[in-house]
Amino acid sequence: MSGFEDYKGTWVFIEAKDGDIAPVSLELLGAGRQLADKRNAPLAGLLIGDNVTKLAKKAFEYGADVVYVYDAPIYRHYRTETYMRAVLACVEKHKPEILLYGATSTGKDLASAVATDLPTGLTADTTQLDVEADTGLLLASRPAFGGNIMATILCKKYRPQMATVRAKVMKALPRQPGRTGAIVAESIPLREEDIRTKVLDIVRATTHRARIDEADIIVAGGKGLGSAAGFQLVHELADVLGAAVGASRDVVEAGWIGHHHQVGQTGVTVTPKIYFAVGISGAIQHIVGMQNSGLIIAINKDPNAAIFNSCHYGIVGDAFVILPLLTEAFRVALAKGELSNAGKI
Repeated sequence: MSGFEDYKGTWVFIEAKDGDIAPVSLELLGAGRQLADKRNAPLAGLLIGDNVTKLAKKAFEYGADVVYVYDAPIYRHYRTETYMRAVLACVEKHKPEILLYGATSTGKDLASAVATDLPTGLTADTTQLDVEADTGLLLASRPAFGGNIMATILCKKYRPQMATVRAKVMKALPRQPGRTGAIVAESIPLREEDIRTKVLDIVRATTHRARIDEADIIVAGGKGLGSAAGFQLVHELADVLGAAVGASRDVVEAGWIGHHHQVGQTGVTVTPKIYFAVGISGAIQHIVGMQNSGLIIAINKDPNAAIFNSCHYGIVGDAFVILPLLTEAFRVALAKGELSNAGKI
């Protein structure tokens, strides 16, 4: 591509969370390393926060060659305005060819604000990444038309090329202890009194179960359970296993459970060790969100259900008969110490 000679390298926005690097950022460093190597270019991290310079060491161990750091109290809490100004300044100064963000609430908000101001294109919720070695054109693919096709989106006229990428779809590289790189300290003139938004308090939701994107075991239910009352069978098995509860889109839209339990294209991508799919037909929109689970067990009374093409073990039968039997069998086995508990079967 002509006119883009000054734009070089792949960058990853490194999201700092609770004093550590968010897992999705480590996954993106792995994906970014492949893109950078294909272009014979460096991989850089962009790290913004308060007292975050120490996290650069971990970024190097997971693949970064350079980390640009904005470290100041004004970045203690994420605010669109402060982070956007830092990203814009760094991009305009160092000119990356590609800039990737995790498709988290922070990453999506920041990426869209940056894309509007530069301006450049932004591919949202990407699930596959590649780059043309000779041109540097980013091939960012994502499900489209209800998940029935994969669309590959190109940004031919602007740089940097940007994408938000779903958690759990890319793989972090094995950690390389002792691997080092260059830390580049950056700063821009920002005063608290000039920032329009203030963070007054942060309230975290609490739950007795693991989040579905972090759970080792997920019991997910679909419309095949018939009603909100029938869906309680999923909760009962999850309670016994110490598992998280997942759901198909139809279940969420019916109001049986909240959206943050939705697995799939318009929900959360998960990779548990064990995934129970109960009364779920197996539409591609759901499959893309759980297909990388370690062990998938499907229960459906329709022997021709598509879910059986994507599972390791399938049980053809009535969930209203099978689920109570499974729940009781696990309860007895756990009581006897035949299985470990707390979601680590």
